[in-house]
Order: sequence, then structure tokens, then C-alpha cells
Amino acid sequence: MTEFLAEYGLFLLKAITIVAAIVVVIGTAAAAGRRAGQHEGLEIESLNEKYRMLAAALKQAIMNKAEWKAEAKAAKGRDKAAAKSAEKRPRVFVIDFKGDLKASEMPSLREEVSAVLEVATSGDQVIVRLENYGGVVHEHGLAASQLVRIRDKDIPLTVTVDKVAASGGYLMACVANKIVAAPFAILGSIGVIAQLPNFHRLMDNHGIDFEQITAGKYKRNVTIFGKNTDEDRAKLKEELEDVHDLFKAAIRTYRPDLDLDRVATGEHWYGTRAIELGLADEIMTSDELLAGLAKDMDLYRVAYKIKQPLQKRLLANVDGALEKFDDLNWRQRFESRLFR
Repeated sequence: MTEFLAEYGLFLLKAITIVAAIVVVIGTAAAAGRRAGQHEGLEIESLNEKYRMLAAALKQAIMNKAEWKAEAKAAKGRDKAAAKSAEKRPRVFVIDFKGDLKASEMPSLREEVSAVLEVATSGDQVIVRLENYGGVVHEHGLAASQLVRIRDKDIPLTVTVDKVAASGGYLMACVANKIVAAPFAILGSIGVIAQLPNFHRLMDNHGIDFEQITAGKYKRNVTIFGKNTDEDRAKLKEELEDVHDLFKAAIRTYRPDLDLDRVATGEHWYGTRAIELGLADEIMTSDELLAGLAKDMDLYRVAYKIKQPLQKRLLANVDGALEKFDDLNWRQRFESRLFR
């Protein structure tokens, strides 16, 4: 009886855990839906105005009443003079891209680039604040192609990397006319990887057969459940090398002076070292870059919000939870070095 109760208690605990996980996923999706609002479309934010409001709030807090009154009056005068001025200042369009394994922000990036290209001229600039560890080849290739559209229109493109642009993330970054990196930003990882578990021996030990029928000699090579041969592994290696060659060719197009034999090894480097190798052009945070440009240019953050139906949000949360296990392996490669 004691053993039965123990097993039943364990079963009940597992069931409660699963139900709790489902509730958390649903709750997270619902909360995300509320945050996303009820609309889909383009959002524009004046960063110049944002910086002015932040400065005004701080000045009001630290100035006495007379000083603040004088400052507010002067600021109002400057705003009126700027509004009456016939001088048209150049514009900077700022786009944020935070990547994941599937580059799931690509649909928003597509719309943001399309909107900017409708109004931007060669006298304007586009800055992409990029944070991307890389992931699926074709997804990141398409994301990089969106940035190529900007280059093709002869609009100066700068990519800023405050944290990481690795693998597929660097494929996106290299399209830019200029790459600006923070001192400890991670760049590089120009390589291709494929990894998967194999359950063949486990299944064989339990008398489970796995059958796979294909048409075409190389329709499937390395599998999860079947027995993999040296020929299978060699074919997969050949495919990875082909993708690596495509990766290097894309980088060579936009950064022809890079020594690819030196940097296309799958290694990654921090900002200051990346400058020496030619992976980036300047050491600076995105905050410093934008604050400097705001003095002479009008800065606009452009973001396209896509409203997802509840069902899709639920599936995305489940998929995202599973993806985090894979994503953790990628991130551990870069985050294993910690300040102690």
C-alpha cells in the first residue's frame, strides 16, 4: 500500500506540474496579447523628443523654481524657432532587431524596411540596433536580405551591436556600410553547425524497429531514430561545408577586406579585438552613437507591430519554451566567460 501511495503521489505531482505549466503558458500568451494592444501597424517615436523630455524631467528635479522657469521659457523659444526654420535636417531611421533561432522578428523587419524605403533618401540614414545569436540558416538569410534592400537603395546603413551579432546575426550585420560595436560585444562565429540526438541503440535494446522509406538517394541522411553510417555523416558534412561557403561568399560581398581564412573558423571575438580583425569598424555603444547624431539630425524609431491571434500566440509560447532548450546551448558558448 505504501508503495502504491508513493507512486500515486508521484503521478499526481507530475500531473499538477503539467497543468501548472499549461496555465503559465496560457497566462503568458494572454498577457502578451494585452501588451500588444488591439492594433497592428507601424509605430513611430521621435527619439529627439524622447531625449528632450528625459533632460527636462531631470532639470526640473534638480533646478530651483526660478531656474526651471527660465529654462522652460528658453526651451519654448528654441522649439518655436526650430518650427519656423525652413532648414530641413537629415533624418535617421532606427530599427531594432532582437533575434532568436528562427529570426521570428523578420516579418516585422520586412514591414519596417518597406516603410523606411518609401520616404528615405540618400541624405538620410538607417541604423539597426542588432542583438542576435544566430540560428536557422534560411530564416537569417532572409532577414539579411531585408537589410540588403537598404544598401541597394544607396541609403547609408549602420548596424550597432551592443551585446552580440554572431553566426546568422553576423550575416545580418555584415550587410551594413558600417558596424559599430560596444567594447565587449560579441561578433563572429562564422560557421555552421548541425547536431541531433540518436536513439537507435536505445530503441534496438527495447526491440523497437525504425523504418524509413525515401525516394532519392540523399533525401535523408543523418536521422534521429535510424542507424547512421559514415556515408550519412559525410554527406551531412558536405552540406554544411556548402552552406559555410555561401556564408563566406555573402560576407566577402560586403566586407571584401576581411581575412576569411582567419575569421571564418567559427570563433567569436569581443568588440575591441573584432575591430583589429576587421569584423567591426568602430567601438561605441548605440546610445552614444544616437545621442551624438541627435544634435544635428532628426531621429525616428520605426517599429511594426504584428497582432497575433490567440491560438498562434499560444503555439508560439509552447514553441518558444521548447526553443529555449536549444537556444541555451547556443548561448552557453558565448556566456561561459563571466566576470568574477
